[in-house]
This record gives sequence, structure tokens and C-alpha cells, in this order.
Amino acid sequence: MRSRKFIWLMALLFAAAFLWAGGGSIFRKFEPETARAKSAAVQAVGVWDRVYRVIALKSAVEAKLDRNKYVKLEDIPLSLQQAIIAVEDNRFYRHYGFDIEGILRAALVNLQTGALVEGGSTITQQLVRNLFLSQEKTFGRKFEEVILAINMELRYSKEEILEMYLNTIYFGSGAYGIGDAAKVYFGKRPAELTLAQSAMLAGLPNAPSALSPLEDLEAAKQRQAVVLAAMVRHSYIGPKMAQEARQEPLRLRK
Repeated sequence: MRSRKFIWLMALLFAAAFLWAGGGSIFRKFEPETARAKSAAVQAVGVWDRVYRVIALKSAVEAKLDRNKYVKLEDIPLSLQQAIIAVEDNRFYRHYGFDIEGILRAALVNLQTGALVEGGSTITQQLVRNLFLSQEKTFGRKFEEVILAINMELRYSKEEILEMYLNTIYFGSGAYGIGDAAKVYFGKRPAELTLAQSAMLAGLPNAPSALSPLEDLEAAKQRQAVVLAAMVRHSYIGPKMAQEARQEPLRLRK
């Protein structure tokens, strides 16, 4: 394990030097013209910032977190943690930030169901994207995302990564983080959420504006069913528990 971490660290240092030397321009050659213009603008503003994130990741992360409304993992129901992992990144505890097998599996599941059931990006990738990066789809941005995700896995435990993810992800209706989401939708603290409520919230990051139960309750219920099915498929709950959660009324705050 120690030798593996050393190899990853050497790779990260190489990547940081690569970016510092302008190596990102190699990827921009393959990007559309508009994407290259955006990448150039970002590079002009933050080359040093991007290298700093790799070298001093923990300081960069801390500067982005809102500790005033931060919820510790021990105060977040296990059912919610499992729901998020089941639908967003089922191999979360088995990869090192970037998961090729997970991407292929998610693509297969989505093709089989004919819907976007599982995502290809890991929870760690989504976290660094939320903290540091834009949503533009370019080679350079994706390369930086993977480097930061690997670095995050080296510096933090899986529990810390999941905790930060749940405190920074957007749940729709102006709710950033699980503390806001539990309050906005149910008027509760996260620790008070039921399985049904947890499954509904876990489905929102996929498309928070479209799936908000305050905007479209039917769409939110359909997504909740997808999350519960994923939890059954990955053996977090049984079919009976899933059925009971689907039938439980969602008592929204409004």
C-alpha cells in the first residue's frame, strides 16, 4: 500500500510540473474552438492556483468548505450514505479516485435501462469538480479533475471524502449540502431523515433543478424509485424495505 501511494504521489508531482510547464495546451489542441477559448481564459487567470491545489490540497479544500453549516458523517443516516454510493459510485470504496470499470459499468446499466441510472464520474471526481472546477467538458478540465481526484484519495480517507461530498453537493431549490437539503425539503436535521426521504435526496444531484420535489413531485418519486432499486441491486436493502419506502408519503416542508 505504501509503495502504491508513493507511485501515485510521483505521478501527481509529474502532472503538476506538466501543467506548470503549459502541458495542458496539448489537450486543448483537440478541443473545439470555443472550448479552447474558455480554457485559455481559465489558464491566464489560474495557472498557479491549479498547481497550488495539487501541492497544498488540504489548505485549498479548507478554504472552500463552509464550516458554519457543515454536517459530520456520524450525523448523516447510513441509509443516505448508502443511497448516494449505490446510485452515484457503487465502487467508491474500491477505487482510487478514478474508476474505468465504473464508467464502463455505468454505461452498460444506462444502456440496459434506457435512462441515466448511474453516473460515470466517481464521488471523488464530483467533489473536486464542485470545489474547484467549471462544468465545461474539455480534455484539459477532465485531466485536471482526474489528477485532483487521485490526490484527494491520497490525502483523505473515504469517510472524509464522502462527508465533504454530502456537504457541498447541490440538491436543488437553493440547497447546497445535506444540512440545507434536509431543512428545505423536510424541515428536519439530516439525522432525522427516513429511508424514503434519504432515497429521494440521493436522487437529486443527478438533475437538481428538474428533480426537485418542490417543482415536480412525480419526477422526484420516479428518481427515488431508481435510487431504491440501485440500493436493492447492490444489497444495501431488501426488496420489501424498498417497496415500503416507495409507498411512504413524502411530507414536504411546503
